Amino acid sequence: MKKDVFAICVVIFLLVLIFSGTKIQSVDDYYLTHIDDIKEDSETVFLTIRCDTALDNWDDLDPALRYERYVPADGIILPRTEYVLRAGDTAYSVLDRAVRYNKIHMECSYSVNYSSVYVQGINQLYEFSCGELSGWMYMVNGVFPNYGCSKCTLSDGDEVVWCYTCDLGRDVGCEWGLMK
Repeated sequence: MKKDVFAICVVIFLLVLIFSGTKIQSVDDYYLTHIDDIKEDSETVFLTIRCDTALDNWDDLDPALRYERYVPADGIILPRTEYVLRAGDTAYSVLDRAVRYNKIHMECSYSVNYSSVYVQGINQLYEFSCGELSGWMYMVNGVFPNYGCSKCTLSDGDEVVWCYTCDLGRDVGCEWGLMK
């Protein structure tokens, strides 16, 4: 008797769920939804992920990463791609959406010292994977912000480039990395 009541309750619950219009989706499905919904009036940003400096420092690169799946021959992990700008988007949130959508590996952590997210690795390239001065940096509209990526709020038309540096930013044009 109890089994029958339980089974009936489960069936009723499922029917209510189905007919109520509730859409159940995985996290991956959520990030894939609406990624390309760019309309004429949409505010957008552009994102690029590159690691061409690793090609220039091949001998310093961890031997386990000397494959095109980690360091593409042209140094471009994600070519310049347009994304819808959502309210409150930051350099980090757009990167996070893009790597999920494109199924690119990324690892990050929250830095209490900087009150921001720190990107440790993209596409298996981590800080120190190509020498003691290597790691990920980002620039917005050609400028390297001197603060964390989750604090950098974006505006319509912004151009965000994530670049892998092998020389503390000097090899990618970061001038504040040259301060003494």
